[in-house]
Amino acid sequence: MALSARKQEIKDEFVRVRGDWDPAWDSVLELDPEFMHAYTNFAKVPWEKRRLDPLTREYIHIAVDAAATHLYAPGIRAHIRAALRLGSSAAHIMEVLECTATLGIHAMNIGVPVLVAVLEERGLREEPAPLSPEQERMKEEFTQTRGYWHSFWDDILELDPEIFDAYTEFSSFPWRTGTLEPKVRELVYIAFDAAATHLYVKGLKLHIENALGYGATVGEILEVMEIASLLGMHGVATAMPILKEELDHVSE
Repeated sequence: MALSARKQEIKDEFVRVRGDWDPAWDSVLELDPEFMHAYTNFAKVPWEKRRLDPLTREYIHIAVDAAATHLYAPGIRAHIRAALRLGSSAAHIMEVLECTATLGIHAMNIGVPVLVAVLEERGLREEPAPLSPEQERMKEEFTQTRGYWHSFWDDILELDPEIFDAYTEFSSFPWRTGTLEPKVRELVYIAFDAAATHLYVKGLKLHIENALGYGATVGEILEVMEIASLLGMHGVATAMPILKEELDHVSE
C-alpha cells in the first residue's frame, strides 16, 4: 500500500536515524503516524549524540532486548543484523550475550540477603561465619578475574559456596576468553540492570562504578540508559499488529 507523503516522511526519518525499518513498525505507522514520529524523535536522541560508537550502540540494544527479563525477539534480530552489517564478529555478539546471561544470579544477590535477615530476626544467625581457606580462594579468584569485589557477594560465598564457585567460572568466561573492552562489558551490565524490566539498583551502581574505572564517560553511561529507556515501545510494536488484525476482522 502506498504511503501518504507524511507517512513516508516519518518512515524515511526513522530509517535515516536507525538505518533500517522493521515490519513491526508498519502497523504503528498506519494507525498512528504522529505517535511514530514522536517515538522517532525520542529514539534518535542517543543515535544523534554519538557518544558511543555505532557498533557498541548495537551491542547495548542487543543486551537490553536479549535480557531474560525482556526477550524482545524482533529487536534482538534487528540489532544483531545491524551489528553484523557494521562489521561485528559472531564472537563479539556472543560475548555480549554471555555477559547478559549473568542476569539470573540476581535471584541470589537479592534473595540471600533476605534469607539472612529472616534468620537474624528468628535468632538463627548472629554473625557471619569465618571463611574457610577454600572460600578465601574463591573470593580471590573472583576478584582477580572480574576485577572487583562487592559486599553483596559475602553472604552468598558464606552460605552457598558451591553456587558461588560455579557462578565465578560461568560469569568470568567472557572476561577470560573474550576480546571486547572491559568498559563495553560493564556498559552491557548497566544496560540490562537499568532496563525497566529489571531495575537492579545494587548491580547498576556497581557497574557504573566499574565502567567509570575502565574509562567510560558520563555521556556514554547516559547513552546506555537512553537506549534502555526505549524498550517501552516494544509493547506498542507487539500490540499494534494485533490491533490491526482485529480491526480487519471487525470490518469484514
